Amino acid sequence: MGTINTFEDLEIWKLARLLCKDVFLITNHDFFSKDFGLKNQINNSSGSVMDNIAEGFDRDGTKKFIQFLSIAKASCGECRSQLYRAVDRAYITNNEFEDSSKRTIDLGRKISNLMDYLRKPTSVATNTNLLNPNNNNYINPFNFSNPLNFFNSSNPSNPF
Repeated sequence: MGTINTFEDLEIWKLARLLCKDVFLITNHDFFSKDFGLKNQINNSSGSVMDNIAEGFDRDGTKKFIQFLSIAKASCGECRSQLYRAVDRAYITNNEFEDSSKRTIDLGRKISNLMDYLRKPTSVATNTNLLNPNNNNYINPFNFSNPLNFFNSSNPSNPF
């Protein structure tokens, strides 16, 4: 896996963008395009998936990112529910429904997997959020009064 520097580097954001594009294309079908309520609602929910991934990534800290990923995952479910309404009204074909529905399920699963990964406990040395001075949970490795600092003289395992 490559380095993730921006939300555009995230696979889930790229997949959410494709979902948003697919939804836009199917909502331009003849009858669908005239159902302004459903058309706007499904375009908004598909856009919400990619927008919440982006916003969460650019927030400070893992906890906020997970919160926005949860919203993005919920928007996948909302979009899938609206796809049911579209197929029930014969605005889209069964094949279009199956393809788009599968995309929302797969994307939701990948978002869940990332959330699970981000929730795993990590060591202080590998948790970049704890070492980021802009984070509220910042641990200054040069602050010798910090109880998490190995070289603190009050640390019983300190060899010095």
